[in-house]
Amino acid sequence: MNRILKTPRFLTVLAAVVVASQLSACAPLVLGSAVGGAFVATDRRTSGAQLEDQGIEIKAANRLKDTLGDRAHINVNAYNRMALLTGEVASEADRQLAERTVAQVENVQKVVNELAVMGASSLTARANDVLIATKVKATLVDARDVHSNAFRVVVERGEVYLQGMVTEREGQRAAELAAAVSGVQRVVKVFHLISEEELARKTPKGPEQPVERSTYR
Repeated sequence: MNRILKTPRFLTVLAAVVVASQLSACAPLVLGSAVGGAFVATDRRTSGAQLEDQGIEIKAANRLKDTLGDRAHINVNAYNRMALLTGEVASEADRQLAERTVAQVENVQKVVNELAVMGASSLTARANDVLIATKVKATLVDARDVHSNAFRVVVERGEVYLQGMVTEREGQRAAELAAAVSGVQRVVKVFHLISEEELARKTPKGPEQPVERSTYR
């Protein structure tokens, strides 16, 4: 059996997948720092930014529903006040309308519009997205050279969107890992880039190790 499937951390990710897939068949699978209390504690965003992102997602979803109704399938994922739009709309006019609608939501600083002009994705396609997202996140969890909790994974129609507050080095490595997962059509990096120095300041320091002292006579 693949080593990834044996790791306890993978089982945690898989449990999150099951819950997410049961909550809504319409939304893309989202995995990352927002899943689970332990993950939230390691989120690189400030607590204020996390709350604002939650507010952005709720308000944007409500406004899009009021504006476009049932003629669009749109998902909003906000990270550090950057709103990512994925899904399908009926026309280019609706695509632009969705972007303008979300841009007017309080605290949104940037909109990344990845909406496709096409019919809504099927339940089969969305189930496949769940599988792909599971494999991507498990790959990040199992990798020794990236902090998986720093990334949010959004999958739509086999396309993987990576969000997070990461360094260029971290982002590139995560993209390489995701691109190697079977079933992935393309990888889109939607990062808030920080420097290595900023990363060092944000990384929690572990408890100091006791210093062993020896007495020589």
